[in-house]
Amino acid sequence: MPEISDREYWIESPGGRLFAKSWTPIDPGSTTPLILFHDSLGCVALWRQFPQLLAKALNRQVIAYDRLGFGRSDRRTDMLSGDFVAMEAEQYVPLLCESLSVNEFIACGHSVGGGMAVWAGASLPRLCKGVITIAAQAFVEDRTLAGIRIAEREFETPDNMSRLAKYHGDKAEWVLHAWIDTWQDPAFVDWSLDAALRLLRCPQLTIHGEYDEFGSLEHPRRIAGTHGEPRILSGIGHNPHRECPELLVEIIEDWLTSQSSASAKIPADR
Repeated sequence: MPEISDREYWIESPGGRLFAKSWTPIDPGSTTPLILFHDSLGCVALWRQFPQLLAKALNRQVIAYDRLGFGRSDRRTDMLSGDFVAMEAEQYVPLLCESLSVNEFIACGHSVGGGMAVWAGASLPRLCKGVITIAAQAFVEDRTLAGIRIAEREFETPDNMSRLAKYHGDKAEWVLHAWIDTWQDPAFVDWSLDAALRLLRCPQLTIHGEYDEFGSLEHPRRIAGTHGEPRILSGIGHNPHRECPELLVEIIEDWLTSQSSASAKIPADR
């Protein structure tokens, strides 16, 4: 396995500073990094060992960042707009790429971060050379809302809020409501990834757990469509990067290798 070095960054944006971190092999086999997009309650730290495992297995750089309002990035006081998934890709990803001198990348996102990865591929086709979604939502489903309502009740306990604050500090309350209030807003009920999926042209891998509590198997079917590749993980829920990180890395590694061998659309990772 290659030796990995990690580095932290601070990126200026109109709304405040963003925190980012990279994991880079000493002698990488590819100059095209993966950019990780976290979920609704996530941040760089909550990826845990997954970025380093990816960097070692793929022998390429992996980059993760905290969205504005999350983790170590600066706070925000406004609530998320109905188009926040698309806006994340269009407004903040170019700043990240410019700051880290990234000329092209593969987008990999978990949950709502998967939607942001799809929008990155759709809106930044010259930069984004592949899209990987993990437990992503393609539309607002009753199952998703039911899972959010259960989580909302669970976060009424001080212990759960304390765990959230461990990663987001005094922004934890905002983080929670940015998720719960946005998805349960009646104005958000018609949200979907359909517009982005129609524009997406780069290779695509869709990963989803069989027992995902926030989305049925209709989500990976819709995201994969007629040209993507769906992978359903037996016995796995909403967090494959925590439930089966080694398997998830293996699936991503195999897919990148097959894409490189078959079409050369994604630069070789070896």
